[in-house]
Amino acid sequence: MKKFLVIGNPISHSLSPELHNYWIKQNRIDAIYRKKKINDFELESIILDVKKHIITGVNVTVPFKKTIIPYLDELSEESKITQSVNTIYLQNKKVIGHNTDIEGFENAIKKINFNFENKKVFILGAGGVVPSIIYASIKMGSSEIIISNRTENKALEIKNIFNNIKLVKWGEMPDFDVIINATSLGLNRDDNIILDFSKVGKNKLFYDVIYNPIETNFLKTGKNLGNKHENGKLMFIYQAFSAFRLWHGLEPKINKETIKLLDQ
Repeated sequence: MKKFLVIGNPISHSLSPELHNYWIKQNRIDAIYRKKKINDFELESIILDVKKHIITGVNVTVPFKKTIIPYLDELSEESKITQSVNTIYLQNKKVIGHNTDIEGFENAIKKINFNFENKKVFILGAGGVVPSIIYASIKMGSSEIIISNRTENKALEIKNIFNNIKLVKWGEMPDFDVIINATSLGLNRDDNIILDFSKVGKNKLFYDVIYNPIETNFLKTGKNLGNKHENGKLMFIYQAFSAFRLWHGLEPKINKETIKLLDQ
């Protein structure tokens, strides 16, 4: 039986096992997918288990998307550009790090029929998924990308990867067409992002990378102000779809039942 893992800290909110095990069963694959909370010092042993064929594939989430890189043998082009890895597999005795978040975000935005062409994108946060969102936003034709993070040093690290982005201090509210919450604020239902959204106007897109809970307070704020709002569920499904295809050589079905799996 093949073994797959998603690693992170925290990890209890992750619905990756529900989705992957559903597709594994649907395609009659002899495998199991589990989640595992780990610490930094355990990263090396996880990669050794991949090399020894104990684990077939690994998904990586917060906060290890960048810190996992030194333990890998090779990176895909997407991972090199973004310095972010969310999917790991063994190929020709080498452990490869890949990034399916880019494709996940791009497909999610296409699915909701929102055009990023010439749009100003304002991203809250500077964590592991942010380089992927920036790269996808550039690919989709956005005109400007602005980053704000509570810790300025982390935002500067992102600017080292994409020097054309603009940084603003936490609390500032620039003009934007799309605002994306890529922080962890919202994983707990009572989390609030203490920013003044009262003058942002209407018909913007409020997008939250978080998919569990379904509606964060950030999204409720956007909705109450008359804006389009979307959680990270479709991005999560499409990045998982790409990882599944990479590992199993199969394209799993995405339908109403798949989406309903994540309604928790």
